[in-house]
Amino acid sequence: MSFQKVDINKLPFNPFEMIGNEWTLITAEKDGVVNTMTASWGTTGVFWGKNVIQVGIRPQRYTKEFVDAANVFTVSFFGGDYKKELGYLGSVSGRDEDKIAKVDFHVANVEEGAPSFEEAKLVLVCKPLMVTNLDPANFKDAEIDEKWYANKDYHVMYTAEIISAYCK
Repeated sequence: MSFQKVDINKLPFNPFEMIGNEWTLITAEKDGVVNTMTASWGTTGVFWGKNVIQVGIRPQRYTKEFVDAANVFTVSFFGGDYKKELGYLGSVSGRDEDKIAKVDFHVANVEEGAPSFEEAKLVLVCKPLMVTNLDPANFKDAEIDEKWYANKDYHVMYTAEIISAYCK
């Protein structure tokens, strides 16, 4: 089954379920190599008159190098069917092994330079608009720093325009 380009405004999309419970993969390509990471945090909405998604990547994540080097990245949704595989992809670094091959996922470029996976049900192609380093001095709730950043490895937030969407 191949991907079809769709109007993002016509999709039934519950980000609380799709990101928070089913999880997603953030994927990019650098120098002909594809890397991905699992995310269960993120936001979607409208900003600067554009449909956007915001994802956070910790500075030590290998995927960050790929997102920083690419003109676009993808956010792929699997509908909860691959939770075990997404768990693995989020816990192992692509620096150490070919984790994509290990879970038997198949890279599919939905657009030039926009890698995703044949196993995905929905793919958002995202163009970075702004990159922001989280600063704990801006947290209004001290528990955030205490609970989520014991290692002081604050997320880098990527606000990206959703330039296209593909589904099966």
